[in-house]
Amino acid sequence: MKVSLFTTCLGDLFYVDVLKDVTEVLERLGCEVDVPEGQVCCGQPAYNSGYAKDTKGPAKNMIRAFEHSDYIVCPSGSCATMFHEYPNFFADEPEWQEKAKNIADKTYEFTQFIVRVLGVVDVGAEYHARATLHTSCHMTRLLGEREAHYTLLKHVKGLDLVPLPNNYDCCGFGGTFSVKMFPISEQMVDEKIRHIEETDAEVVVGADASCLMNIGGRMKRLGRPIKVLHIAQILNSHQTEGAERHADESRKSTIL
Repeated sequence: MKVSLFTTCLGDLFYVDVLKDVTEVLERLGCEVDVPEGQVCCGQPAYNSGYAKDTKGPAKNMIRAFEHSDYIVCPSGSCATMFHEYPNFFADEPEWQEKAKNIADKTYEFTQFIVRVLGVVDVGAEYHARATLHTSCHMTRLLGEREAHYTLLKHVKGLDLVPLPNNYDCCGFGGTFSVKMFPISEQMVDEKIRHIEETDAEVVVGADASCLMNIGGRMKRLGRPIKVLHIAQILNSHQTEGAERHADESRKSTIL
């Protein structure tokens, strides 16, 4: 099965190790992974800030970059959701709307693709730690994926997955919201961290780099010792010693 990796801006700039883990997991499951060179920003920052017309240009560029892909896999529920928004941009351009629909139909978030398309629930991962899962707003509420990440984590050997209180609450990132409404955003992420601490988890896991950057950055400023990892980093761990070493290395790039 041929898969094109949608790297995302944060992945390309800050989370290269996560992209490596995503690729290795997919290849281990029998996928042939390529990375289209023409991809850049999907336009989400502009779109979320109300500049819908200005998003058409980036959207067309991404459509061109991925139009020949069989499947598109993204390690971010937020960015995957953006591809599903594309058809709405081109109501006055039927040709581009059709192309946008084709892109949306073959775009999946990483865990969603593994469970829904490949039909795999156990990737053979092993990670010994007490962990809790932060579910991002875009992935659950807009993309509509609420189970795939839980399903995969529950099958990780050695992982003690505990529920996160008020897991449906936003972490406060919200794209440009965290910049424009910083005082409110800070209170939201502080509340999220309080709930994470209630679980006594050693690791908080997420499927959106933007949320992890926000939570991890705030925890570092507050001096909290909890590790912050992308779900791909857990799913690409294979044994206790290797998992701990991998987590320590990943922490350097995940917590800003």
